[in-house]
Amino acid sequence: MNDKLSIGGDVSIGSRARKRITKRLLPFLVLLFLVAFLDRTNIAVAQLQMKGDLGFTDAIIGTGAGIFFLGYFLLEIPGTLIVERWSARKWIARIMVSWGIIATMMGFIGLPIFQFLHAEAQFNSLRFILGLAEAGFFPGVIVYLSHWFLYEDRAKTKSFFLIGIPLATIIATPLSQWIMHSVKWLDYSGWRWVFILEGLPAVILGIVTWFYLTDRPQQARWLPEDEKAWIVAELEKEHEAKVVNGGERIMSGLKNPQVWLLATIYFCAVTGMYGFTFFLPAVVERFKGTSVVVQTLISTLPYVLGLIAILVNGAHSDKTGERRWHTAIPLLLAAVSMALAAFFANNTVLAATFLCLLGATLYAYLPVFWTHPTARLTASSAALAIGLINSIGNLGGFVGPKIVGALKTDSGNFQSGLWFLAGCIFVAGILSIALTNKKSNSSAVS
Repeated sequence: MNDKLSIGGDVSIGSRARKRITKRLLPFLVLLFLVAFLDRTNIAVAQLQMKGDLGFTDAIIGTGAGIFFLGYFLLEIPGTLIVERWSARKWIARIMVSWGIIATMMGFIGLPIFQFLHAEAQFNSLRFILGLAEAGFFPGVIVYLSHWFLYEDRAKTKSFFLIGIPLATIIATPLSQWIMHSVKWLDYSGWRWVFILEGLPAVILGIVTWFYLTDRPQQARWLPEDEKAWIVAELEKEHEAKVVNGGERIMSGLKNPQVWLLATIYFCAVTGMYGFTFFLPAVVERFKGTSVVVQTLISTLPYVLGLIAILVNGAHSDKTGERRWHTAIPLLLAAVSMALAAFFANNTVLAATFLCLLGATLYAYLPVFWTHPTARLTASSAALAIGLINSIGNLGGFVGPKIVGALKTDSGNFQSGLWFLAGCIFVAGILSIALTNKKSNSSAVS
């Protein structure tokens, strides 16, 4: 990689460009993803009151929580291709305004405004439409990052972006709990204000996105000319290497066996992740003899550890250039942690300990996992592959909560659901061993 020195001789152009791009884009993208994940998963807290107010069972909550991903599935690939071929800035702005409006409407379920539908139908319909509205956001950002960051930096870069998942939960759990128990404006239940107050920021940030983001380095007025020329040249070299290996043809993504393997891995992992995310507050609530403060701590600590693990695993993968085992090992450890949490479900201390270990391992694979598609493919073929992997994988977001909710309704406890989720994550870890490991070096980025 050409990382020539600047005129001053002490700081390379490449280093300056990397730092400037990172500071400009990543904090804002993390904020967007934090809000996205918050609006997607705040049902985990709100359902604690919703069930009583609306007469919902755990099975209904699980179905509604998961049906989001059916809508998400339908528009995922088209949305990702739009980011690649049209404008990430405009499409992400549109997505955020749309989902913010729908997320806010969740707070009006069961009120006269929706009298033409039964409460359960309202819940399922809005969750489905929320999935349609948000489709393309996550894979679109993954594609967008490949327009700005080189392959050798992408695990670390994506690790910073992906901390939005645990960070959203770290913030969301106490925030949503506070709103739910403290905000009773207009005599509306607290769970309604969870959706309303947490949905509005997406609308505001969507408008900001339109003016703040820049689609590609060539258009960046905030980049000095030497840094702009450097990043454009380096990305073009990377692009040309992939073209030589056939990675530009749009159908390459569909014909590549590794893409379908990645989709299967992601489906199994996401089934476990969202089953865990949506029902963790309810699992913790059943711990006998613990206060609300302790329950909140147990619900939050796994995500604090997950945030740290994402950063460490992503940085270490970039440093070593190794991708396969940095994907597989965290998943296998997460499966063991989930299984042990299920086995010791009746022991509060041990169950809480293994749930924390689960949080530390369940998310660590993500930044490395998402380097695989862009290691082999470029432009529209990479966008198609990322959209395909994410759309198929996120169907696990429907399967996990639905099955866990059904098992909980049938058995009266979450133990069988945890065993199911552990099995799904274990399969993801085993399949990850079959991934092709590609070293990140300047001569072979494809």
